[in-house]
Amino acid sequence: MTYCIGGIDTGIGKTVATGLMYRWLLARKRDAITVKLVQTGNTGFSEDLLEHRRIAGAPEQPEDAEGLTAPQIFSFPASPALAAAREGRSVDTDAILRAVQECERRRGTVLAETAGGLMAPLSASMSTADFIAAAGWPLVLVSCGRLGSINHTLLSLECAKARGIRVAGIVWNAFPAADPEIDADARAAALGFMSRAGWNPALVECPALPEPGRSPELPDFSPILG
Repeated sequence: MTYCIGGIDTGIGKTVATGLMYRWLLARKRDAITVKLVQTGNTGFSEDLLEHRRIAGAPEQPEDAEGLTAPQIFSFPASPALAAAREGRSVDTDAILRAVQECERRRGTVLAETAGGLMAPLSASMSTADFIAAAGWPLVLVSCGRLGSINHTLLSLECAKARGIRVAGIVWNAFPAADPEIDADARAAALGFMSRAGWNPALVECPALPEPGRSPELPDFSPILG
């Protein structure tokens, strides 16, 4: 099973959420691996994958060395389509799909983190959401309760619904802390949308990461990952 980890915006906490879910799976002896579908702003290796491994307390994997976990890397920190165009390239979605399928074949469970939000373009005619829909992966949406997030959250859920993407659950980024009333209202709106869409209204709160050298608090991701 491949779960796609997407967010309502850039910098919303997808990498931390993916790392914590990875740690949760490994703690339950489930064979799993993380993938960064497209990494921008990097050369060589994906810094997001390194963060997944650090949070999970896991070493680098054989699939990392084979390029399967970061099948597309571009140096310019922008949308995948723009970052690729700057290098005279295009995003090879077929290569991404093959890499994820091979990781799933080997490991069983794949957590595939996107770049940016759901409408981040992979090409002039394909968004990240279009790609997820074509792949048939369930989506784990990373969101938060800060001021203005309710619009981004509901738009992301509406985007998923319009494309037939099943939302497996929401990981709620609780840091930095939001106004409690705004946060509660945003949560209720997101869960209400999920219920009306016929999805499991699962929401797991993602805690702040501790100081380096200390193990992170591990949420219970069973409502999302089973």
